[in-house]
Amino acid sequence: MGKYVTVKENRDFSRIYKRGKSFVSPVLVTYVIKNRSDNVRYGITTGKKIGNAVKRSRARRVIRASYYQLYSKLNSGYDIIFVARGKTPFVKSQVVLSAMQKQLEQAGVISKS
Repeated sequence: MGKYVTVKENRDFSRIYKRGKSFVSPVLVTYVIKNRSDNVRYGITTGKKIGNAVKRSRARRVIRASYYQLYSKLNSGYDIIFVARGKTPFVKSQVVLSAMQKQLEQAGVISKS
């Protein structure tokens, strides 16, 4: 797998929300669905409930950093959406990383190690 591929279209987000399987933790919600391509696409959503622009940006930054750390372990052929929760901008990035890894292992995107 090479470059990071993102989900950009609203219809793709809607499809993943409706048909994907969700995994919930206090700091992160993850939606996962298989795709027909050979790469892993990801998207990040931070709603206004998270806080002001500074807090939403921090939440996205922490989620993205965690995703980049786990990227080499991911199996190909999945669309993944990460949704920030109220606690996300206030916790350390290691907490988000461990929650993300646990959720992706449950989803079968990462083989358990």
